[in-house]
Order: sequence, then structure tokens, then C-alpha cells
Amino acid sequence: MADEKKKPAPKKEAKPEAPVAEKPTAKPAEDRPRKAAPTAGAAAGEAPKTAEAPVAAVAAPTAAELLGEDASAKKIIKAKHAKNVAVGIANILATFNNTQVTITDMHGNLIGWSSAGRVGFKGSRKSTAYAAQQVAQDAARQAMAHGMKEVEIRVKGPGSGRESAIRALQAIGMEITSIKDVTPIPHNGCRPRKKRRV
Repeated sequence: MADEKKKPAPKKEAKPEAPVAEKPTAKPAEDRPRKAAPTAGAAAGEAPKTAEAPVAAVAAPTAAELLGEDASAKKIIKAKHAKNVAVGIANILATFNNTQVTITDMHGNLIGWSSAGRVGFKGSRKSTAYAAQQVAQDAARQAMAHGMKEVEIRVKGPGSGRESAIRALQAIGMEITSIKDVTPIPHNGCRPRKKRRV
């Protein structure tokens, strides 16, 4: 019998704990109807405001971060007729006057291309390293829209945009498997023209 009395005693101690927890919530008597009202019919306006305020405070930075990531992602997703090519070749032609980036699949079929003029540069600014960076990013976005992830780079020409174009491709998220310099080099070449008679 003593054991039976002891068993209900802890139950009684547990019961006051629940009301003790409720007492602080019970002191502001207005809180209870407000909490009950939004769950039942969402009539009271203050409870949703308190619920939304922390959510908005937490969601705002994450939304800003997500928008920062999505800005580039939005440009990359969904090509109309996506070719789903994972591996390709990026051909960078860097001359003294211009920079062109052409991305193809492994067979040489065109997937995306860009040049300094297409990106919006004119005149002497087309030959700059910054223009080459923008060109590479534009071409890479086109290729990534078709599902490209890995790229083999082939660089041709002596222009200033060689390195910056490669770095831009790497920075946008493409995996670079190899870099080759395919600049044509004359080795004696063909027979020269006959000498000019004066």
C-alpha cells in the first residue's frame, strides 16, 4: 500500500510541473486566446506577425544568398533544346585585336560561342583581358545550359586574353581536364614569292 501511495505521488509532482509551465503563459491571459484563435480560424492578427517576423529575419539573408547563387544559375539552367553533353572542348582564340571562345563537344559540334564584340566591347577594349574574361563566362553559360561540366582547353594566339579566359572558365564552375597550346608555328613553311623586280 505504501508503494501504491508513492507511485501516485510522482504523478502528482509531474502534474504540477505542467501547470507551472503553463503559469508563465497564463499570466498574460491575452496570449492564450490569441494562440488558440490563429490555429482555429486565423482571426487574430498579432500571432501571425510574431511568427512571421523571426521567419522573415532568418529568410532574408538566406534569400539574398540564394539569389546571389541563383543569379548565375538562372542564366545557366534550361536551354530550349538541351543536348546533355557533359564533356567538351573549349577553343580560345586570343589575337591582338579580339578574343573568341568556342565550346564544342568531343566531335567538334558547336555548343556555345562568344566574342568580345558579342559581349558588348568595341574598338581597342576588345583586346583586353577583362573582355576575354566576360567572353569566356558567356560561352561557358551557354555550354552549361546544355549540361557541360568538364572541358578540355585549347588556346591559340598571342593575345592578352589567354590566361584570363582560362581562369574565367575555371571560376564559373567547369572542371578543366587539360590545357593545350595549339598556336600554329611556321617551320620554314611553303615556298616564298619570287623577288620583286624594281
